[in-house]
Amino acid sequence: MIELAPSILSADFARLGLDAQAAVEGGATVLHVDVMDGHFVPNITIGPPVVASLRKVSKVPLDCHLMIERPDEFIPAFAESGAAWISVHQEACIHLDRTLHLIAAHGCKPGVVINPATAVHALDEVLPLVHHVLVMSVNPGFGGQTFIHSSLKKIEALSNIRKSRRLGFRIEVDGGIHHDTVADVMRAGAEILVAGSAIFEQGDPRENARRLLKSALDAAKQPVRDLSAIAGRGATGNAGN
Repeated sequence: MIELAPSILSADFARLGLDAQAAVEGGATVLHVDVMDGHFVPNITIGPPVVASLRKVSKVPLDCHLMIERPDEFIPAFAESGAAWISVHQEACIHLDRTLHLIAAHGCKPGVVINPATAVHALDEVLPLVHHVLVMSVNPGFGGQTFIHSSLKKIEALSNIRKSRRLGFRIEVDGGIHHDTVADVMRAGAEILVAGSAIFEQGDPRENARRLLKSALDAAKQPVRDLSAIAGRGATGNAGN
């Protein structure tokens, strides 16, 4: 199942509920919540109170992406505020296995995130525990960054690992998802697309979500092609959603 998860980081916070609902009406089935602490990443965003407020106005799952140090200390609060999915960075967790079990113990679906410089095989031991793997296709911390094309090989590798090991985790991608990148991301094997600026920065979030989701669904129907040349472009940037 292909899902669109708009990142509220790019929404107008003066009308957050309306923007979020418009994106859902456009076909989004998850809302992505980027949580930053100013330590693990160089920015500060939101905490559990905003998640609780968003929970009041939207019934779709809230996907809380914790870009923070010491996530174990905050997982209970995000679960209580209404998070349905909680993902943590492999790079931020000293005891990743324990943290993923903690998320599940609080009734949320656990996810693990890897930054652009982290190898897929760093996740080998925890893949059976997770609901989803979030591949960062930009360096985390800010929205509106440029897609890093080498992430396509990570998505493809995860898809192959899942098949060979007969696992059930889903593949989510965050960073630089726009109309010019979504087809390659889909063909690589992604299923959950996090998009911020493409949904909220210009125009109607409802129509933007509808168009991006259609592009993703159309791409998913096309044959898989060799991603080596695309991934080899090496395009990098300080990207976000």
